[in-house]
Amino acid sequence: MSHSPLPAASGGGVARVFRYLYRVPLLLVHLLVVLPLILVCMLPPQGGIAVGDERLEEWVVRKWSAGLMRIFGFRLRRVGTPLPGATLFVANHVSWIDIEALHSQRMMGFVAKHEIRGWPVVGWLAARGQTIFHQRGSQESLGGVLHEMMQRLRSGKSVGVFPEGRTRDGHAVGPFHARIFLAAVEAGVPVQPVALRYGAHGSAQPVVAFGPKESFFANFLRLLGEPSRTADICFLEPIRIADVEGRRRIAELSRERIVRAMAEA
Repeated sequence: MSHSPLPAASGGGVARVFRYLYRVPLLLVHLLVVLPLILVCMLPPQGGIAVGDERLEEWVVRKWSAGLMRIFGFRLRRVGTPLPGATLFVANHVSWIDIEALHSQRMMGFVAKHEIRGWPVVGWLAARGQTIFHQRGSQESLGGVLHEMMQRLRSGKSVGVFPEGRTRDGHAVGPFHARIFLAAVEAGVPVQPVALRYGAHGSAQPVVAFGPKESFFANFLRLLGEPSRTADICFLEPIRIADVEGRRRIAELSRERIVRAMAEA
């Protein structure tokens, strides 16, 4: 699917400059002061300290991701409840910020394209956040990814994937690749679809999405100057492996629930 033209910058020029003036210092503090503290909290033995029903290392990742989203002007709203324990979370894919949106609610190791490893800040954080990197177009890489996903799910950890395989222009949810669901089938863990909606009624999906030939850094800077808007993270009805036959049907059902949630917005 081809990208639609890049949306014009939202808000007036003066308002955008003002947003940069107060958000850039907040971002620098978040990266240069808060992030080192977060990393210390993630190290053993303190990373394993229980904080409610999660470990300290998971709690600080959630808080840091939520803070980053707020610096970018997103008002987070969670709909539904993420499943506890080993779960395969599957979501529609709009932009790099999807990972931070999901991490603000639930710690999970993501499957992401290998190129993300080289992105400033986000790539390094992704590696620290147990990301499984996949070389797109490589069957050998995909086999290794599926094996790693099964290992993590069987050990009780959660994994997050974007079954579309790539970001799109924000106007529609693409088809889901069924093979990625094999890990959940083999591990016998539930699949929980998650709908990510940006802006009122999902109206800002095209704004958040990458524009044609827009780099990560350009998207990052553009979003930093955008007006404040809502970000809905909708945890939908889970799919129990025993209730659905075959990974293809699981993929179809996951997509149907996400598309329905987007339409109901």
